[in-house]
Amino acid sequence: MDRDKKQNVQMDNFSSTAELTSNLGFQSSLSIGSSKGIEDEKKYDPFEHRKLEHPNSTIGSIVHLLKACLGSGILAMPAAFKNSGLVTGAIGTLLAGFICTHTVHVLVKTSQEVCVDAKKPSMSFAETCGAAFTYGPKRLQGWGGVMKKITDASMTLAYLGVLCVYVVFIASSFKEVLDPLYPEYVLSIQIYCFLTLVPLVLIGQVRNLKYLVPFSAIANALILVVFAITMYYIFVDLPPLTERKMVENVTQWPLFLSTVIFAMEGIGVVMPVENEMANPRRFLGCPGVLNVAMVIVISLYGIVGFFGYVQYGDEVKGSITLNLPEHSIFAQSAKLLMALCIFLTYALQFYVPMEMITRYLEKRGTNTCNNMIQISIRTGIILFTVVVAAAFPNLELVISLVGAVFFSTLGLLIPAIVDTVYHWDKNLGCLNYVLWKNLLIGLISIIALVSGAYVSIEKMIEDFSNDHTAHDVHDNATIT
Repeated sequence: MDRDKKQNVQMDNFSSTAELTSNLGFQSSLSIGSSKGIEDEKKYDPFEHRKLEHPNSTIGSIVHLLKACLGSGILAMPAAFKNSGLVTGAIGTLLAGFICTHTVHVLVKTSQEVCVDAKKPSMSFAETCGAAFTYGPKRLQGWGGVMKKITDASMTLAYLGVLCVYVVFIASSFKEVLDPLYPEYVLSIQIYCFLTLVPLVLIGQVRNLKYLVPFSAIANALILVVFAITMYYIFVDLPPLTERKMVENVTQWPLFLSTVIFAMEGIGVVMPVENEMANPRRFLGCPGVLNVAMVIVISLYGIVGFFGYVQYGDEVKGSITLNLPEHSIFAQSAKLLMALCIFLTYALQFYVPMEMITRYLEKRGTNTCNNMIQISIRTGIILFTVVVAAAFPNLELVISLVGAVFFSTLGLLIPAIVDTVYHWDKNLGCLNYVLWKNLLIGLISIIALVSGAYVSIEKMIEDFSNDHTAHDVHDNATIT
């Protein structure tokens, strides 16, 4: 009798285990009772599985982040301060810098955690966003692929916007230099935009990233020279602070916020820099690569924006280089050098949207006309950026619009969503502070998007109407 009971107990235990492992709600790659499998699961470290041929040092990674953030955006900071005032601009730059740094930190941290779940050594920005949903709440796991495509599309549109800014910048710089030299041959900004088409189409045909490295090196050297010349003119004969507004009208603040977001957001290069580090554990933390780079960036942006506005006041333009003296050889040289720098950088930025388009074409299979298709698409995209730039040639407003619509979404809203979704079933912190914090960031992003886009588009339409009115008046005077 006792023997029969013992057998029944053993059979019951066996039956219970069998039901547990066959239960559809219990999905695991580990066998029950295998402590070795659990230990292997916990020991996976994505950093140890990264195989890099040419890893970046900690200093090199800081330099890459600085290069990504200290581009044409820093030259737009005085125009941002014009729309905020000195006091509001200084405080706003610090707050915007803190928020942008935090969202980048959140994105990288989530990427590192998702790499452990997916057992992958590294992930791109779009892959991180998709994987956060895939390894997040069960109800949202099917949205991983959709989120990846949305992020890819947002990145492509953002960089197309940046390319439009670059065309306006190049055209404006050449117009500022050539108009005083040849007053009898003054051309419109639209004509200068279209004159950039052929050179941009030629440089845009470069398809291999390694062939763009020399362009990047030359651009880096040029921007240092331009920055030195610009800083000299900013600090020469500064007027008193009392001549400038301390706080601008609140209706202008959206232009300030969207310009600062455009200037500071290097969200597209953050993941590549972290993925290529020899010691990625040094990217986050204190001091960490991210914190060191962003402290330098925020400091320089605040200094250039503050004193640039003090120097030129409400006359400051979308790029402060356009305010440099017309009769100074050094100043005019700085404008041309910056135009050349942006021209060379155009090819690097153009690589981002083309990379996504190329992946899409490869999925559709090989084609004997692939080369012609590539050339046609590249030429068509460049023509599109030139046409848009010619239609809306106000550099300050174009920068503000791109920052409001695209970089507030990529740099603020998407990281907040990804962080919330991934940690929804894991850990939202004490009193769900992660949720409330991300809701606040999302709200700021939406405010920047809606208000910045509205004000920018309203002023663009106003400029467009004024231009047509001026042309009509000129034509009537000529007929008379």
